[in-house]
Amino acid sequence: MNLNDSKRTDNPFVCQIVGYKNSGKTALVCSLVERLTALGYKVAVIKHDAHDFEMDHPGTDSYRHRAAGAAAIALVSPRKTAVIRDEETSLNQLIGGFSAYDIILVEGFKREGYPKLVMVRRPKDRELIGSLEAVAGVVSWLPMEETFSDVEQGFSACFDFFDKDEHKPIVEWILRQAAFI
Repeated sequence: MNLNDSKRTDNPFVCQIVGYKNSGKTALVCSLVERLTALGYKVAVIKHDAHDFEMDHPGTDSYRHRAAGAAAIALVSPRKTAVIRDEETSLNQLIGGFSAYDIILVEGFKREGYPKLVMVRRPKDRELIGSLEAVAGVVSWLPMEETFSDVEQGFSACFDFFDKDEHKPIVEWILRQAAFI
């Protein structure tokens, strides 16, 4: 299962990995990135952070630039580029900047409308499945019968179901969704 250049488009496949805090989103995203890149796909990750984060640290030139009042800075080296702006950027704008990638995995941004894999760690997390738009699959720490209550068993047929440790089938699912296989 290797990248077929004839299937590459200018529109990367976007898949959101969503769930509550400590549901395993980051661990899953990292595993998927490793597996997809090993297959030859160019993968980007966009992560939503509900808290304010700081990438600059005292003593760096970029920190000094921002402390002096710069509202945006760009750091560029022969192998990397980083842009830090004092503004929120929409998911669609970020995706637009990643058009050269095959697959974009988005961690978070629950309310956006891209295909989603919902992480379920605890029975109370199940409410996300029915409350979000574009849910395509469920990745659960619980057995299927515990992930979907008796009332929801018919509802479960609407989604692909994965155990939280089934990373290879999830990769294959992503590649099918992206029409790469």
